[in-house]
Amino acid sequence: MARRSGRSIWIAAPFRALLQRFAFLLLLATAVGLVLISRIDRPVVERARALVADIVEPVLTAVAQPVAAVNAVVGWVDDILFVHEENFRLRTENARLLQWQEVARRLEQDNAALRRLLAAGPDLSQTYVTGRVIADGGGSFVRTALLNVGAKDGIRKGQAVIGEGGYVGRVAEVGHRASRILLLTDLNSRLPVMLQEGGHRAVLAGDNSPLPRLEYLSGAAKPAIGMQVVTSGDGGQFPAGIPVGEIAEMDGVVRVRPLVDLGRLGFLRVMQFDETRIDAEDPTAQVMPLAPPLPPKAP
Repeated sequence: MARRSGRSIWIAAPFRALLQRFAFLLLLATAVGLVLISRIDRPVVERARALVADIVEPVLTAVAQPVAAVNAVVGWVDDILFVHEENFRLRTENARLLQWQEVARRLEQDNAALRRLLAAGPDLSQTYVTGRVIADGGGSFVRTALLNVGAKDGIRKGQAVIGEGGYVGRVAEVGHRASRILLLTDLNSRLPVMLQEGGHRAVLAGDNSPLPRLEYLSGAAKPAIGMQVVTSGDGGQFPAGIPVGEIAEMDGVVRVRPLVDLGRLGFLRVMQFDETRIDAEDPTAQVMPLAPPLPPKAP
């Protein structure tokens, strides 16, 4: 058995060497033959190519379908990721634009409020300090507001406070950074006023109701609904002519409706009135009629 195997190897070795020696020539001859055949009989070559294509086509189709499906899935996933990223970007941009829109609206409202505030007051040449109401101290027994300006801004106790349309109140307490405003409807508010028509003096007294009372009005005065009421300037604490309100009721008591909506205060203006002030907590003492002197007692 071993002898037969060795003989086979001895025979195959020369044949392999011969094949390697003439392999290049054989391949060259085959290539030249194929070229000659294609030149001689082109239809035969074309039919052979068509036959090969027909044989290979199902295989290529079967291979191409999964590849196309994978490409389609990959494209679909890419589209979803792109849409998701674009949606996130648009949401972020929309939120940013909404924030800017809210800022623009607040600035527009503040600008409108300041423009209306500049239109209030009898004399815009007076110096003033503008502040914003940061708290409302209104309750059952007090009508006040907290302003975000104080002594560091030149605010002093007793100064007049103007709102959008007219008089709001006076400074009652002053801190370094904030001050408290006593509104004209407060029970402790007393304001020297006069009727714009005729100039008759009176005192506007708050009673914690929306419509303060008009007191100490001269008997010669003839008040009427809608008549304008302004500050009189008596006592030198406030300048004269600041719009205050208009007469709204005359049912036994003359009541005045303030020109400023005291329930919706925004920006307020504190007037820096430079005339000599009488530092009195109750300005009614300057306009209240004096009682006639008593006759001397008989001896």
